[in-house]
Amino acid sequence: MRSLFWAGCSWLLPRGAGIRAPRISAVTTAHRSPWSPALLPASGSSPSVSVGLLGSPAPQRWASQLNVPPSALMVARPAGICSMMKLPIQASAEGLDAAFIGVPLDTGTSNRPGARFGPRQLRAESAMLRRYNGSSGAAPFDSLRVADLGDVNVNLYNLPDSCRLIRQAYQQILASGCVPLTLGGDHTITYPILQAMAGKHGPVGLVHVDAHTDTGDTALGEKIYHGTPFRRCVEEGLLDCSRVLQGFRVVPAEECWGKSLVPLMEEVRRQMGDKPVYISFDIDGLDPAYAPGTGTPEVAGLTPAQGLEIIRGCQGLNIVGCDLVEVAPMYDVSGNTALLGANLLFEMLCVLPGVKTM
Repeated sequence: MRSLFWAGCSWLLPRGAGIRAPRISAVTTAHRSPWSPALLPASGSSPSVSVGLLGSPAPQRWASQLNVPPSALMVARPAGICSMMKLPIQASAEGLDAAFIGVPLDTGTSNRPGARFGPRQLRAESAMLRRYNGSSGAAPFDSLRVADLGDVNVNLYNLPDSCRLIRQAYQQILASGCVPLTLGGDHTITYPILQAMAGKHGPVGLVHVDAHTDTGDTALGEKIYHGTPFRRCVEEGLLDCSRVLQGFRVVPAEECWGKSLVPLMEEVRRQMGDKPVYISFDIDGLDPAYAPGTGTPEVAGLTPAQGLEIIRGCQGLNIVGCDLVEVAPMYDVSGNTALLGANLLFEMLCVLPGVKTM
């Protein structure tokens, strides 16, 4: 913790006070046009933005080529392009170890719509996040090269076509060796993402946090919507069903009330082993007292602390991708649901393979 404190306080020291000043260098240029068919720039951003503030290049780690979020001691939180944690926006995943991607789709919702605006609000609230994890000591931006890849250009009028677009976008991302962290969007999006995942890794294990199992068959005659993604995944052989927690080994919320979930996550790690694992976190798995901004809230859910225990308990697993879905900002004018979701995404980044601790 001393080194973590020192790293944070070093920004307060004058140049030449015994610590090397942060070197400012240009961000790697995009490898293809930001107006590609699959991916669009981040919600609320311009397709031709320079990654920095008023023309200046984005801050990077001292004497390295890794991207780091700018400190609020140097750049005002409300200033700058709306990207996840104010990270550089790239049009390609080439050269990245991990990336945030938005999927602004809510065509598959069964109750209140609005999750299409989730990626935008998650990015806006992420300005409150810091570059180090003060609890676990994880230093993801000292360990991995991370950027924001913008949004998948979904088809709001055709859900199967949106699934095709999402699948193709993630196939490109995974082909580069990048681990995607997804900003949803309703839970339908996990189905085409897992299609791409299985294409690269084979059937994957799943840690699924949700107020619902999402294993339905049809609704109103339709087989694709946010209540069916994991049934479709099982039918297509995308999941290793011996390593699926929530939809297949069900842990009801009642069993979690008033308890630490650290012992449960010890069991989960044994169950998952060293094979590829995907984390899918529906914000409605948390009690609506903490996360009211979602389309299908259910009472008596988990607490934010338990959500953190679940994600931190995944450290050491072979995580190949993550998503945070179902944030619908208009049902929480405080922004706290999106702020909670942004923190959970940061926690997912912190437990990826290769992330070091200070």
